[in-house]
Amino acid sequence: MAASAARVATLAAAAGSLAELTARQSVCRACPRLVGWREQVAAVKRPSSRTERYWGRPVPGWGDEDARLLILGLAPAAHGGNRTGRIFTGDRSGDVLFASLHRCGLAVLPTSTAAGDGQRLIGARMVAAVRCAPPVNKPSVTERDTCAPWLAAEFALIAPSVGVIVCLGGFAWQSAWPMLRSAGFALPRPRPKFGHGGEVLLTGPGGPEGQVLLLGCYHPSQQNTFTGRVTPAMLDAVFGRACQAAGIGGAVSGGPGAHRSAPGVAPARWAGATH
Repeated sequence: MAASAARVATLAAAAGSLAELTARQSVCRACPRLVGWREQVAAVKRPSSRTERYWGRPVPGWGDEDARLLILGLAPAAHGGNRTGRIFTGDRSGDVLFASLHRCGLAVLPTSTAAGDGQRLIGARMVAAVRCAPPVNKPSVTERDTCAPWLAAEFALIAPSVGVIVCLGGFAWQSAWPMLRSAGFALPRPRPKFGHGGEVLLTGPGGPEGQVLLLGCYHPSQQNTFTGRVTPAMLDAVFGRACQAAGIGGAVSGGPGAHRSAPGVAPARWAGATH
């Protein structure tokens, strides 16, 4: 069991498969504040979920093990992933996100309500920078850094297939750099700032054949969606671009910004901080 940052680093680095990594991180107790919060929420519950059994543990990555697209979020929601055990599942942010993924041909269903609901990602995998639900959705820098080896280890296991990474929000954007550095990617200096629609093309240890396109996207939080800072069409545009660059996806239904992919389109270089 990982009870310290050093132990997280040791156990994460030694995981030889995604299944082993998931098992090791599922009992992590390295961040006392996060452990206390995730377990308190799971014990007290909210009235509408009082009959449900909460997951109440670190939430693992989920999706295609040979993903071409990696979707990187902030952390599980207290009554979303912390309840269902699946990232972006069972909360309103997930409702907006999965609707867009479905329109872009990256998910078989437009909703993600519970583990075992039949949802499946197509050519994509979803992970969180911090694996435990934080109070008020705000993990500390120390908690982010303590959890970082789990993210780095997961990326190392899937990196050979990943061609595009979509970062949902500035926290995920900042968390991506150590993950990429640990995998041997050459990082630009100065680091490009986060912005919705921003793009950075990165070269991996394998040279041009191992390039990854990093895309910025506003987080589909309730605050962002309610205020119109991010709309379904804006999400569809980013995931449509991701589909093009990764050579996957394709619209499965109509809707705001519905996209049909064009496999083989070369990824663009840094396109600016905001669009």
